[in-house]
Amino acid sequence: MAKKYHSISDELKKEYGSKIYRLSLTSGCTCPNRDGKIAYGGCSFCSEGGSGDFAAPFLPIDEQIRLAKKKIASKIPKNLGEEERKYIAYFQSFTNTYGETERLRKLYTETIERDDIVILSIGTRPDCLEDDKLSMLSELNRIKPVWVELGLQTIHEKTAESFGRGYTLDVFEDAYRRLTEAGLKVIVHVILGLPGESREDMLATVKYLAGLKPTLFGIKLQLLHVLRGTRLAKEYEKEPFKIMSLPEYCELVVECLRILPEETTVHRITGDGPKKLLIDPKWSADKKRVLNTLNKMIREKL
Repeated sequence: MAKKYHSISDELKKEYGSKIYRLSLTSGCTCPNRDGKIAYGGCSFCSEGGSGDFAAPFLPIDEQIRLAKKKIASKIPKNLGEEERKYIAYFQSFTNTYGETERLRKLYTETIERDDIVILSIGTRPDCLEDDKLSMLSELNRIKPVWVELGLQTIHEKTAESFGRGYTLDVFEDAYRRLTEAGLKVIVHVILGLPGESREDMLATVKYLAGLKPTLFGIKLQLLHVLRGTRLAKEYEKEPFKIMSLPEYCELVVECLRILPEETTVHRITGDGPKKLLIDPKWSADKKRVLNTLNKMIREKL
């Protein structure tokens, strides 16, 4: 049964005629929230992998792509020849516009010019998009589509301060305006279940994104994971906060999907935390069960 929302997998199949696979890669950048420019240690929920725990190690790009392909090989039908397989190059770990512009231009150009790469996706922060970085992204976007993924997580300043995001909502708004004016497609990450946020708070973030002009290209809905080695894990051990059950999370996702405009593509409705690091919610480790429950509820209630 078809999904009752505008999923990115359906959109890509329509555009490219087949499934497009995502390769998680590393640019060698760090983050201003880790190296002391803004703070040290990163956001409270961020692991040592900088939210890219499944990304390939920082190696020459051809080797990274080879390793990333190997990781996802089991997901690809064996009858699909190598020359037929198409990929999104997703630079996921840390802040991928936080570095020397010419080095990044060389890396991303080498990546996007490969025949097997159809889209370049760059994960970054809205406060790391200076004019030279925006110019670089615009140049790349003339070669093939470039997506820019921004980790907003919440619109609520009190929550953002509590996990140490390091920028305010007006910084996001300025970056969103500049990116869209430059013709770049923006995907915004939202975390559901941040400590202290009510259901109404989380839905307010989604409503805000649903009202953006121009209409938001894409959204990723991510479940909060408490991971070993993070500041959040220490806070949780000291003073446990509410963790949503699977039914609660699924109900909330359905409500988020109801709010979003039809034109906005949904790139994710949950997320993975490395099992070896996962403290809570433990139910999220069973990805198959989570997706089956989510899709069943979407079919029944959306």
